[in-house]
Amino acid sequence: MNGLCRTNRIDEAFKLLRSMKRANLEPSVVLYNTLVHALCRGGKVGRARSLSSAMDAAPSAVTFNILISAYCAAGDPVRAMVMLEKSFDLGFIPDAIAVTKLVDLLCTRGRAAEAVEVLDRVEEKGGKVDAVAYNTLIKGFCCAEKPQVGLRVLREMERKGVLANVRTYNILISGLCNAGKVEASSELFSEMRNDGISPNFETFDMLIRGLCSNGRVGDGLDLFAIMQEERGDYGNRISPYNSILYGLYKEGRVEEAIEFLHRMASAFPRAVDKSLTILRFCEFGNVAEAKLVYDQMVKEGGVPSALVYAGLIKALCEERRIREAFDLLNDMMGTGLFPLISMFNALVRGFCDNGHWRSASKLLEEMARRGCAPDAGVDSNWKDKRCHTKQECEQPRSEIYRDSYCG
Repeated sequence: MNGLCRTNRIDEAFKLLRSMKRANLEPSVVLYNTLVHALCRGGKVGRARSLSSAMDAAPSAVTFNILISAYCAAGDPVRAMVMLEKSFDLGFIPDAIAVTKLVDLLCTRGRAAEAVEVLDRVEEKGGKVDAVAYNTLIKGFCCAEKPQVGLRVLREMERKGVLANVRTYNILISGLCNAGKVEASSELFSEMRNDGISPNFETFDMLIRGLCSNGRVGDGLDLFAIMQEERGDYGNRISPYNSILYGLYKEGRVEEAIEFLHRMASAFPRAVDKSLTILRFCEFGNVAEAKLVYDQMVKEGGVPSALVYAGLIKALCEERRIREAFDLLNDMMGTGLFPLISMFNALVRGFCDNGHWRSASKLLEEMARRGCAPDAGVDSNWKDKRCHTKQECEQPRSEIYRDSYCG
């Protein structure tokens, strides 16, 4: 039976099952579970459920582990929870893997509160919830922009004697940073170190990024120095460096950003050379050459810094290549970097200079939504040029504006 199921010869497996019954051989629950698992693996979860209900042998905990996991893989949390309750009724407690899959599915569907209830039910029945399941739940709350609830889950798991690990803290630090709660992230970082949990690259990377993105580049630089002192450069991964560049540029410390970029040359000679080449081309108006170097950099797997994006967007706008500048802004946001006010301003000017008033208006609205105020020159430029005639004011929205901008 195992051989037939492993090679996906399901019809032959069922023939063997019928032959056994005709010979008055009673199939064991292990044999049935093998067939149930093969059906689930082939996407025939309903048929597997029917077989589990009709089998001669009593189902086991493994039977329910298989079915719960299969329904989760099929994206069906309702039937997975039905199987969970049925397993409880029969005195079984699903294993940690099946429970974690159900928690993950519920959190993915925005139903983290129900995931809490699932874990509570498992514990009520005498089951143990491990750190992996709690981490999955914490991640669900962080993804739902509720990191403070995730913090409460951390305290609850500690109260129950479940030890948090570096993954637990990384999830929370990331969630808090994304919510702009950098002080809480820093406190959590200190807490994990005091508890003897060593931060890894992801910990440093996320917190440096959070600090620099929220106006605390000085603290980001201090943490960067600690990372280098304690852990080295982690194989010369560039993301913390780009976070420092972003923070410096965001605070208007452009000269320091350029200086820091030069300091990166020993660790990232190719990336720094390409970045400086792009900036030089942009400075002297050779935008086509700058774009070619940028495209090559991305093709080779390089991650452009905020300086590169800012220089290229400004240069493209000056050449009235607004569509390309807008695409580049979207690319930048795709890497997790928030566009600077200067980039918004350059695009607004570009839209106005090209007569795309509606697009400029939409971009200004987006800036306001994100808490960015255009400078006086941009606001005046838009107001002065916006409505020379009623016809211009009512022209259709330019195709340059794309709804995908906000992500």
